[in-house]
Amino acid sequence: MRVVMAPDSFKGSLTSVEVARALADGWRQVRPDDEIALAPLADGGEGTLEAIAATGAWAWQTADVTDPIGRPVTARWLRSLDGDRAVVELASASGLSRLTTDERDPFGASTRGTGEVLVAVLGAGIRHIVLGIGGSATSDGGRGILEALGARVDDRADGTVAVSLDGLDARLRVVELRIACDVTNPLLGERGAAATYGPQKGADPAAVAGLDRRLARWADGLDAATGRNERETPGAGAAGGTAYGMLSVRAWFRALELVPGIDLVVEETGLVDRLAGADFVITGEGRIDAQTAFGKTAMGVARLAEGVGVRCVAVGGGVEPEGIAALEPLGVTVVPVWERPVPLEVAMAAGIAPLVACAGRIAAGLSHLD
Repeated sequence: MRVVMAPDSFKGSLTSVEVARALADGWRQVRPDDEIALAPLADGGEGTLEAIAATGAWAWQTADVTDPIGRPVTARWLRSLDGDRAVVELASASGLSRLTTDERDPFGASTRGTGEVLVAVLGAGIRHIVLGIGGSATSDGGRGILEALGARVDDRADGTVAVSLDGLDARLRVVELRIACDVTNPLLGERGAAATYGPQKGADPAAVAGLDRRLARWADGLDAATGRNERETPGAGAAGGTAYGMLSVRAWFRALELVPGIDLVVEETGLVDRLAGADFVITGEGRIDAQTAFGKTAMGVARLAEGVGVRCVAVGGGVEPEGIAALEPLGVTVVPVWERPVPLEVAMAAGIAPLVACAGRIAAGLSHLD
């Protein structure tokens, strides 16, 4: 039997590479003669670089940039071995993981460091770029990125924002940018960037309202400079409005598009080819819940598996009925990592052992059917 291990990371606990290896170890303990392929995945957020690098077709690069609150930091990015393409992860420079809980600053955090990484990529002569924007610490509407790329922004005394794009890096004209995005939120309002993601970045209810107003002023200025209005574009609110900022300047690029994160990572990792001839695939993520239906890794793998007739199991550190309901119509069996509920802090600290045991149980179930 040929088995593919294609999980996402268990955020805050294990990378997708670690999860895939643990699942493989557990499977081999029960079915040592099966052929196992590791295909760690991500949905465009943290872990995207590691998942794509695991294919072996990329080389790690670094750039000395600034973190969300302006401190020096070394960010990583990937360059294809043929030298023609790059993958940049916003979280590497501007991610929430760069800050302690006490350092979170919803008004002060900037995406400038990610823009500085993009400048380094442009300096390397690369013209095909993938940008994963999950896991941000920011709510600046992409302002920091655009400033790093040459935009001039003036916060006027009357509260309005003036934006000039005359100095935007001319090299962008030949760049094709694909942005990995796994949400559909607009920029503003009840489902917008501030309301949906502000609290996890340190914003209380009053701060959320203030962030929304600030994003609206930023959008007024940027819309005036571009002649566009991308506020309601699905996904514009991603990464604190970063997607909005980039969509607004798409005319300055050769091409720019938002792509569902899992679809992009599946493409870059060649998962479709890896599933060819497979008998079984195990995917999974930290939680299988109501969000699973909205472009998460487990759903992406489930759809692929159904399309090619490969049996699929999804494992989750936490499993909720809504997640099961989303996956079962695709013929997916959902399996909790833990045989009985445990406190979150226990699950987060348990390491790979529960995953190894879980994969062993799944393999043993198949063995009984042989």
